[in-house]
Amino acid sequence: MLETRDLTIRFGGHVAVDHVSCSFEPGTLTAIVGPNGAGKTTYFNLISGQLPASEGRVLLQGEDITRLPAPLRTRRGLGRAFQLTQLFPHLTVRENVRLAIQARETGRAGGLAGLDFFRVWLDRKAWIDEAQALLERVRLAAVSGAAAASLPHGDQRKLEVAMLIALDPKVFMFDEPTAGMSVDDVPVILDLIRELKQRRDVAVLLVEHKMDVVRELSDRIIVLHNGQLVADGEPAAVIASPVVQQAYLGMAAEEPA
Repeated sequence: MLETRDLTIRFGGHVAVDHVSCSFEPGTLTAIVGPNGAGKTTYFNLISGQLPASEGRVLLQGEDITRLPAPLRTRRGLGRAFQLTQLFPHLTVRENVRLAIQARETGRAGGLAGLDFFRVWLDRKAWIDEAQALLERVRLAAVSGAAAASLPHGDQRKLEVAMLIALDPKVFMFDEPTAGMSVDDVPVILDLIRELKQRRDVAVLLVEHKMDVVRELSDRIIVLHNGQLVADGEPAAVIASPVVQQAYLGMAAEEPA
């Protein structure tokens, strides 16, 4: 579904992501872990188009998208939720989701040139109904008419996840989706990610520091350290490996008895 080949970015003399080659299959959830400064979010930014690669390639379903800007990558099927929420702050909660649905349908129609604007008007009610149903799933239906900027941080994160689901991408990218959320809000997001994990037609990528979440959700873990891919495999094996114990958990590997 998604592949990076020797993906690299340099900032001056610093190599933030160093020739990372990795593929991500549909029907799997891959957790990307590593210590602070390991290059996890930068790797995400290279995949989704927020940063241009110094070297290497990004392929989505076999298509080279390395030179495409972020909006066109989204249209091709890359969906990204950020560490910091990306919302339309002065629009209502429902309108934020409705616009994501409309963007999805615009892309399927071949862009603005392929749209029948009379049809768009007729479809508007269906989009609003779909938006409201998504807000029910993330427990925001009661505030659907409020401005997005008025929501507390946890609810803004839930709204961004609703917008990502509305886009219906082929690859879901979550960058610390539960960061800053209350204990009560976290299960809502994790349940939605569990639902996505059950789908066999999408790949899910998750950057997460909470190892209990990583253990529960991931089918596979890759570890970045100093911008390099240092471990890749099943969760139990990766978490127990000496390189992860030392580089990520900050613990010395146990000596054999």
